[in-house]
Amino acid sequence: MTIYSRISGTGSYLPPRRLTNADLVAELAVQGVESSDEWIVERTGIQARHFVDAGVGSSDLGAEAAKRAIQAAGCQASDIDLIIVATSTPDMVFPSTAALLQNKLGIVGCPVFDVQAVCSGFIYAMTVADAMIKTGTAKRALVIGAEVFSRILDFKDRTTCVLFGDGAGAVVLEASSTPGILATDIHADGKYADILCVPGHVSGGAILGDPVLKMDGQAVFKLAVGVLEETARASLSKAGLNESDIDWLIPHQANIRIMQSTARKLKMPMEKVIVTVDQHGNTSAASIPLALDHGIRSGQIHKGQTLMLEGVGGGFTWGSVLLKY
Repeated sequence: MTIYSRISGTGSYLPPRRLTNADLVAELAVQGVESSDEWIVERTGIQARHFVDAGVGSSDLGAEAAKRAIQAAGCQASDIDLIIVATSTPDMVFPSTAALLQNKLGIVGCPVFDVQAVCSGFIYAMTVADAMIKTGTAKRALVIGAEVFSRILDFKDRTTCVLFGDGAGAVVLEASSTPGILATDIHADGKYADILCVPGHVSGGAILGDPVLKMDGQAVFKLAVGVLEETARASLSKAGLNESDIDWLIPHQANIRIMQSTARKLKMPMEKVIVTVDQHGNTSAASIPLALDHGIRSGQIHKGQTLMLEGVGGGFTWGSVLLKY
């Protein structure tokens, strides 16, 4: 019998502290940085984002999202036999955020690890989990995207600090006799590493380099729109489908203009695109599962529909997952 993997439950979590553009602009003004709600909305579509409080890490956000996904899947934490966490903001250098999260869920024994592909991380993690389920290595995987990007932002750089937020999203992916994930497609090109990066690391008890996010927005935009179309078409081709077969496009929530451009290239109206960037900002690896869970719980996404998940991020990484929900 052919083994497939299907999503059986989704969950998400946003930290309680919500900052509207007006809130953030006021905080930036104290530091002598000028911005405005109009400036942010026009360029990004973002109206608000959530930031964690002191002492809260990616594993905390991920654990809350995971609990909701497990509940939605109708299983117990002890039924999970694989945990993959996509994050660029781990709680510590090691152990993995996945190991810390595993302990918070009271799960013992199953393999756990982190995936680092920045904003494409959830797509990479889903691809790995799908492969492990198809080979029989796992039967019920917990795949999580969790980020606390507020910790790595330069609040004197208004071109980047207004873009990002914190949050987590999760799915339970189960072995099934009927197709769920139809096709996956992942790529990277390291020569573009410098257009989106945090060029710092820990050495000898000190931070070497610059530990805050750096981005060439125009370069990222130009690359993102092209590769997102390419990877979506690649997954469609692998599954023998075309654009008209997609019920919902769930892209990485980076910037409304990138999302609009991608939708146009795929000949999809924005009415068929799940949009949360306005309220969440860019939550990196958490953005796709956050948007997926929002679409399901809001009643937009229904069982049996075909979903295209796609992301692009630092590395430069990109990829897509085509699935039947």
